[in-house]
Amino acid sequence: MIVDWLIEALPFLMLGSLALLLFSGLPVAMVLFGLGTTFCLVGILLGEMPVAALFTIPAKLESGLKGSLFYPAVAMLLFMGVALERSGIAQDMLRCLQLMTRRIPAGLSISVLLIGVILAPAAGIVGASVVTLSLIALPAMLRAGHSPEIASGSVAAAGTVGIILPPAVMLFFLANQFQVPLGSMFTATVVPGAILLLLYMLFFIFAEKRRPTVSKAKVVDGPDNPLAWVLLLTRGLIAPTLLIGVVLGSIIAGLATPSQSGAVGAAGALLLIVLNGRMSWVLFKDLIETTARLSAMVFFIIMAAAVFSYPFRYFGGDMAVADALMALDMGEWQTLLLIVFIVFVLGFFIDWIEITIITLPLFYPLLLELDFAGHLASGKTTMLWIAAVMALVLQTSFLTPPFGFALFFLKGSAPPEVSLAHIYRGIVPIVLIQLAVIALILFAPDLVLWLPELAYGAIR
Repeated sequence: MIVDWLIEALPFLMLGSLALLLFSGLPVAMVLFGLGTTFCLVGILLGEMPVAALFTIPAKLESGLKGSLFYPAVAMLLFMGVALERSGIAQDMLRCLQLMTRRIPAGLSISVLLIGVILAPAAGIVGASVVTLSLIALPAMLRAGHSPEIASGSVAAAGTVGIILPPAVMLFFLANQFQVPLGSMFTATVVPGAILLLLYMLFFIFAEKRRPTVSKAKVVDGPDNPLAWVLLLTRGLIAPTLLIGVVLGSIIAGLATPSQSGAVGAAGALLLIVLNGRMSWVLFKDLIETTARLSAMVFFIIMAAAVFSYPFRYFGGDMAVADALMALDMGEWQTLLLIVFIVFVLGFFIDWIEITIITLPLFYPLLLELDFAGHLASGKTTMLWIAAVMALVLQTSFLTPPFGFALFFLKGSAPPEVSLAHIYRGIVPIVLIQLAVIALILFAPDLVLWLPELAYGAIR
């Protein structure tokens, strides 16, 4: 009797152990590997799992990685983003945008936001994205006379907006987890992202007009002659923007697979570095090592999550989670909002990689059963809408005080005069804007589905 009860409780013991150990400070991949292996052994000792099942794990890992069109593109897009940042091209982009918007109220804040959009492929890891933009833009904003609140709010918004805009790496994983076409996933976040950016810009313009003595930026002088202007714009803005446009456009248009487009992006970033005269052995070595570390972290977590999920699903964990939520006897909207809330809270503490690889697969079967007939079409259209909602929810959770961990990355890379209190005050209006956009796309799904349907026809 006790053994039967213990077998039924195994999935929940796995989830409880995972929740505790994730907050222990141990590497996430090691936690997943350790728990997956431990509970396989427990299952064997209880007679619930045959010993032979252990030997199927390597084959499952190999087939899972080899069978995906998304994973090969991840490393190359990470390389592309690292190359643009480490070579100084990102700084050139900020200078170009700052010069172009210097007569516009809040021009520097708007420039920082646009950098976050253009460098979307670099926004694979939230912490790395926020730190990168903090080092590039925060000192410049403070020198220009912006308040620490406005400066930190701009950088935090720009550092996370890229993770929901194509061709950001997170969208590859969401498309894979929700089983929707990658091109549709890319286009689904464009309109919500554009609304978000517009509201950000209006807020920063309003804030600058309200406090001109604090945040009025100094006008930055540009090059002295037209040829220098052309060279600066070509090198610092047009070329990298064109490169990212080619990567994005080829995927959306179906002209290339994600891995082919990622390869073009990686090669193009190297070419830009060479043309700018910045290539050196030291830089090239740094790009390879940084990309290898980021890629290893991503794929180690993917493989570790597969090891964890194998015994969890073997013990019926996915069905147990679905049954537990269904036992609450909630309607479709209540169930969706509960899952959204769980994902939102998890985003306070862990990166999107762990959430998309570990948490969302647990909820996927239940989400697939939700019926929003009358609100939007069913099937994959529903999953595309939910995937876009999850993208914005994750982005918002990374910034929500007091636990949003992107804020701590920002504090760690900010100048000493920027306190955590400045960051918290600066981020509150940003979070309110994001919550408003989430509510908007929840109740107006056409904002998500209009562009994919325009590009690809009806999504079934």
